[in-house]
Amino acid sequence: MRRSLKDVAVPIADQPKNSEWRLPEDTLIAQLPPLLEPKDIYTVDHMNNVVGIVKKQVLANVLLEELKRTNAFLQTMMEAMDDAVTMVDEEQRIIQINAKSEQLYALTSCAIAGKPLRDYFDEEALVLWSVMKDKQPVVHQYNQPKPGLHVIVNTVPVFEGEACVGGLSIERDITDVVRLNEELSSKTASLHHLNTTSEDEPFQKIIGRSEPIRRAIHLAAKVAKTTANVLITGESGVGKELFAEGIHQASDRAEKPFIAINCGAIPAALFESELFGYVQGAFTGAAKGGKKGKLDAAKGGTLFLDEVGEMPAELQVKLLRVLEERAYYRVGGHEAIPLDVRIVAATNRDLEKMVAEGRFREDFYYRLHVISISIPPLRERIEDLPELVQSFLQEFAQRYEKPVPKLDPEVLYALRTQKWEGNIRQLRNLIERIVILNGDHEGSVHWYHLPESYQQKLKHMPLASKDKPKKDERMEIINALEKTYGNKSAAAKLLGISRATLYNKLKHYKL
Repeated sequence: MRRSLKDVAVPIADQPKNSEWRLPEDTLIAQLPPLLEPKDIYTVDHMNNVVGIVKKQVLANVLLEELKRTNAFLQTMMEAMDDAVTMVDEEQRIIQINAKSEQLYALTSCAIAGKPLRDYFDEEALVLWSVMKDKQPVVHQYNQPKPGLHVIVNTVPVFEGEACVGGLSIERDITDVVRLNEELSSKTASLHHLNTTSEDEPFQKIIGRSEPIRRAIHLAAKVAKTTANVLITGESGVGKELFAEGIHQASDRAEKPFIAINCGAIPAALFESELFGYVQGAFTGAAKGGKKGKLDAAKGGTLFLDEVGEMPAELQVKLLRVLEERAYYRVGGHEAIPLDVRIVAATNRDLEKMVAEGRFREDFYYRLHVISISIPPLRERIEDLPELVQSFLQEFAQRYEKPVPKLDPEVLYALRTQKWEGNIRQLRNLIERIVILNGDHEGSVHWYHLPESYQQKLKHMPLASKDKPKKDERMEIINALEKTYGNKSAAAKLLGISRATLYNKLKHYKL
């Protein structure tokens, strides 16, 4: 409960002749102005009549209680934070660190409280040093305070009036993000060298023979031989990175690196140094000798900008300038480095709409959008589903050393009716689960062997039942033949049945 002066004042009837301190009785104690020395405070009503008095000793006790309560809230807030907090006084002695900071630096607050900051941290490795020196805040800056630790720092000086009385540092640990990004780059490069296909079949990992996917592959193969930037669009999970790899492998840069960077997974403060690299001394905690960026790693090859719609606006400006000038600078550097990479970008966002709404730079959009390739969602190439399913069954059976499960036709038939919001990725995940959970199962895998979430969707569907009305089945066969231009083998695959079964049904329905 927030107390006011009225709660602690003693009522009085007589109006005092002299009263330096008069405050409204509804003034919150937490909002009292600072007092140079304890004084009695007279409280007044809305008519400015004195109605009570708070004696200075009572006021001192009340303020102490309020201070303790406020301190309890601040302590709880500090300990609940997922960021590391460090507080120092004007002489750079440690006041307190929170639990996250203790974990991050393997220290305890009680052991280091009151001791100089320099006893535990190198001056060059801590942003708080420069903030205390310059009396200026540092916002959202990447820092490496010690080997193996990467953080985003917000640090501010603390002022009491005009005097700086200390500093406060809040650090967010992004070490896992940095490591994962480095592993991704390393594995992407390794997989590229391991999985490089022949020049005749650079798109062989893209499964499907439907007209929509064939058109996309044909366009990708056509633009691969050029040096133009390519923008790949499509829903999440359609296989945009496979197309990017195929374009690289079909290009004259196939023997050079293919480097992927996820624009939505890297903090904005870290993005610039990750993309361009940095020189020694570029910022507090920068590695000795500096560090090369993704543009360096992709030299001579292809840089794949995944989720480019998530790229921070300030980075769009800088990368646009690089693409226009064909040169870039490392963070903190002054030497222009010639740009020798091809840019392939991908997004599941509507960039044209984002441009119209001012959320994506128009000039950067058109620089990327020299050639655009739209990858169809799975629901628009559903005739490829049987081939995709079989390929994934074989892949995961080999990976987990299990026999290849056989799906009952009703399962394959029912899978064709799904919306597949997650597209190929969702289907691949489902097949992996089927192999893991049913790889040792003897006989066919039925709908009731599927994960629970799919069972709920499938068990009430007519297509998952053997009791489908004959009229419906006849129309489905006719539709399948129309979609495959009379190709009975393709129609059988589309229906999820064998060719012999299809011939029997054609005879039965006199088709």
